[in-house]
Amino acid sequence: MSYLGVGVSPGNVAGPPMKLNDRKVRLTELILRCSVCALALVSAVLIVTDTQVKEVFTIRKKAKYTDMKALVLLVVVNGIAAAYSLVHGVRCTVGVMKGSVLFSKPLAWAIFSGDQAIAYLTVAAVGAAAQSAAFAKLGQPELQWMKICTMYGKFCNQVGEGIATALLASIGMVLLSCISALGLFRLYGGNKARQSSRW
Repeated sequence: MSYLGVGVSPGNVAGPPMKLNDRKVRLTELILRCSVCALALVSAVLIVTDTQVKEVFTIRKKAKYTDMKALVLLVVVNGIAAAYSLVHGVRCTVGVMKGSVLFSKPLAWAIFSGDQAIAYLTVAAVGAAAQSAAFAKLGQPELQWMKICTMYGKFCNQVGEGIATALLASIGMVLLSCISALGLFRLYGGNKARQSSRW
């Protein structure tokens, strides 16, 4: 049937109904996207709403997330990741409701590339924020940087919670990029490779 081109998808239309494994993968992707969206939002809210005022020799100093540029980066990246996950969560919901799998290679490449970019961004932002938090917690005696968290304990604890939540969101994005890679590379004849490897 395929040698005549009859019944072969041109690569831009919805394919046949989902199999059980496809449905499980799509449902897992939906759950992960919703989780990443929620975790990224919670992380951003925890960091943005965190402030603490300390009085040192009659000078009031307010600690806020904008004092550390790594935290500003983390908040921005978490906002981007939450919005991206929300959009793709809607796409996944529609796919699960319709019960069909898209066989569009350009769409699969776009999803794969987007997931990779967001995963790299979230991992980089969490790494930068964690390094800044380590300096705030431990100081750097060689450079005469003092331990800030001894003065702003509540602020540091809430930032730590925000970074931990962002770490979970970034792990979710890495898993999603693996799922989108699976979806993309399945379009390039995974069954043929398995059949030819059995000799």
